Amino acid sequence: QVQLVDSGGGLVQAGGSLRLSCAASGRTFSRYYMGWFRQAPGKERESVARISRGGTVTYYADSVKGRFTIARDNTKNTVYLQKNSLKPEDTAVYYCAASSLLSGEAKDYPYWGQGTQVTVSS
Repeated sequence: QVQLVDSGGGLVQAGGSLRLSCAASGRTFSRYYMGWFRQAPGKERESVARISRGGTVTYYADSVKGRFTIARDNTKNTVYLQKNSLKPEDTAVYYCAASSLLSGEAKDYPYWGQGTQVTVSS
């Protein structure tokens, strides 16, 4: 089992940048695939990015490709989401999640952070 704590959200102007962090407890972090999801008001939770256990394989939603970068540091039990060129439509609550699968489906992730709000103003 792993516990996750998201941080790094905030209010930023369009075109700006933010880096989200997700700190994991326990000594098994490197055994999990990690994902970032987001949920905007009135919308379903969607996959933003995911990363393999060793950090060498990554996938991104088309809407964030070239702007967001997911990375992990297994020595620090932390996964990051660097977000550049932010747009108002990126406004959402962002969640990190852990899974035994490298999946883009929220249902495949049993462990979730509490979420961090990102608001992008135009």
